[in-house]
Amino acid sequence: MSKQAIAELPGLGPKSQAMLAGAGITSVAQLRRLGSVRAYAMVKATGTNASLNLLWAIEGALTGLAWQVVAREHRLSLLLALEDLDRDV
Repeated sequence: MSKQAIAELPGLGPKSQAMLAGAGITSVAQLRRLGSVRAYAMVKATGTNASLNLLWAIEGALTGLAWQVVAREHRLSLLLALEDLDRDV
C-alpha cells in the first residue's frame, strides 16, 4: 500500500493540510490512526488558531461525509470526545 497523501482526501484544502503538517501529521494512515479529535487537538496544541470547522473537515475527510453534515449530525459526539481528551491531558 502506498503512502496516501492528506491532499488526496476530500474536503481538506491547503490551509488544513498545512495546519496538520505543522502538528506533524503528514499521511492519511497517521490521520486515521489518530482520529479526527486527537488530530484536531494536536493542531490546537501547536498554537494554531484552528476553528472547529477544521475538526468537522477532518472527520468528514475520514468518513466521506461533507463537513456540513458532520457539523450538523456529529457535532455533539465530537465535542464531547474533545472534552474527554482535554480532561485526560
